[in-house]
Amino acid sequence: MGKTIRDESTASAYWAAVNTFCSLKDVHVIADAPVGCYNLVGVAVIDYTDAVPYLENFTPTSLTEKEIASSGSSEIVRETIEKLQAPGRQLILVSSAESEMIGSDHERMLKMKYPDVRFFPSNSLGEDEWKGRDRALRWLHEQFDDGKAASVQPGSVSIIGPTYGCFNSPSDLAEIKRLIEGVGGSIKHVYPFESSLHDIADLKNSDLVVLMYHEFGRELAELLQRPVLQAPFGLGETERFIADLGRLLNKEKEAEAFLQLEKLTTLKPLWDLWRGPQAEWFPTVRFGVTAAKTYALGLETFLSGEMGMQCLFSHDSREADNTLIRNEIQQKQPQFLFGRIVDKIYLAELDSKTRLIPAGFPGPIVRRALGTPFMGHSGTVYILQEIVNALYDMLFNFLPINRRTSSGDESAGKVTWSSEANALLNEMVKKAPFISQISFGRELKRKAEQMALKQGKDSVTPELLRMMN
Repeated sequence: MGKTIRDESTASAYWAAVNTFCSLKDVHVIADAPVGCYNLVGVAVIDYTDAVPYLENFTPTSLTEKEIASSGSSEIVRETIEKLQAPGRQLILVSSAESEMIGSDHERMLKMKYPDVRFFPSNSLGEDEWKGRDRALRWLHEQFDDGKAASVQPGSVSIIGPTYGCFNSPSDLAEIKRLIEGVGGSIKHVYPFESSLHDIADLKNSDLVVLMYHEFGRELAELLQRPVLQAPFGLGETERFIADLGRLLNKEKEAEAFLQLEKLTTLKPLWDLWRGPQAEWFPTVRFGVTAAKTYALGLETFLSGEMGMQCLFSHDSREADNTLIRNEIQQKQPQFLFGRIVDKIYLAELDSKTRLIPAGFPGPIVRRALGTPFMGHSGTVYILQEIVNALYDMLFNFLPINRRTSSGDESAGKVTWSSEANALLNEMVKKAPFISQISFGRELKRKAEQMALKQGKDSVTPELLRMMN
């Protein structure tokens, strides 16, 4: 029996190929696809996430019903190639779901007529964006590595992972660069986002490789046969990352000195928050995470394992059942939810008081500023600052503000409560996040009394409360 997945949270491998290849400066991607598949990937979504107006190195063949139904796409592919060929520009033709459905395999035609143009079958119908990125990075290495033996440059570090469409990539990348350079390492390549084709053959000459994400990049890193470190979250991982950098780059003294400086500078706001009155709230904070594996693991490690907050759930959005996530949000009512636009929709549907903090795509959320890291030491300060400010904002709702309206509260003083209803109300309020229980209970009581009046009743009963739950 088939399984229906609600709100699929990852795009296809076609998107992965476009977001990976278009990150390279001297590559131009031709998508064997309808114009809508260009507009969505190359213009609309990228503008609402990476704040890029459109991808300048991305062109569709503009498949129509004619090509899909009868003639195939070979002719329009040739026309597009003729228009785009230029010195110093590598053309890569990428299949889409539509071209794959009509069996458009252009490998043979390209070898005969355009041997410099490469064809990448995206497998759009068979893989998600994370598998697609992994395969695209591996394919680039297979196609453009020079095959020469490595000539390692001591102290050099290459970072693998940043591509278009990766949540918070610019800020987290800036933090990882800061940590590497703080130890005394030199950034050789940021691949593919700050690279070009000739850099592919130079990756294996790095002294060390840092992987930004758990989701993809490891297959390429293994092909390079260099030591690999994973970009860190939280305090413990970052301290080990700095120590490992020092050991692998033969800069152990520099690493120790940098770590001591970090504790006195970058991490000082964290210690100040920990010693201040805000820290009393931390054990009461209940949170959930639905994000890419890197961020789901990292947020749970830092906030629960190190800050002592209560992690109600932490889901890798690639594997999550979104219907179950919606039910879990309703049942557990986290105070904070680090998530995506689909989770924000669930919160609205449930009229939940949970505060959403964006932590993943999809979603109309731009992350181009360098001051919003989740990774490294700077990430610990930023994330904790976000939570503390949100807690202050919640406290504002507890202020005894006299809200004067034209109608007033028609239920005030007109409705009584049975002892059983009061007991049930208290149980319902306990399910809400601790710091918001007062406002939640007040709102629930007001709604119950208004519902009783609408039904012509002068008291609130347990049955009426259960109807609202």
